[in-house]
Amino acid sequence: MSESKVQPIMPKDAYELSQNTSSALLIDVRSGMEFLFVGHPVGAIHVPWIDEPDWTINPDFVKHVRQVMLGGMAGATEGGGAPVLLICRSGKRSLEAGAELVRSGFSEVYNILEGFEGELNDVHQRSSQGGWRFHGLPWEQC
Repeated sequence: MSESKVQPIMPKDAYELSQNTSSALLIDVRSGMEFLFVGHPVGAIHVPWIDEPDWTINPDFVKHVRQVMLGGMAGATEGGGAPVLLICRSGKRSLEAGAELVRSGFSEVYNILEGFEGELNDVHQRSSQGGWRFHGLPWEQC
């Protein structure tokens, strides 16, 4: 049996998977402030990996993802079989969060490369050379 691992996926492919697979979960793992004020993909569920005020890893992250799945928002199996797509600012925190889900038995976990805003450009701006927003995918903010 091969070991499951976090699968990389580009933003446009993640959007297509989320739209074409009814059981897929799109989870934004950024802080509450980022989710609300920077914006987030339309339909994303917020489950922070690291959040204010202490900026420590959420010890209940896996539990909260399981609650979302079992709460009827996705066709989850006990083994975590529904696709879980994770997004953060640039794809680093979501990779860490995804690795924790895989260690906890989730079998289909994706890390959205480039994240929501992408990497910084030469003048320290995001959303100019990659990310969900850069690719023109649906997003919203409060």
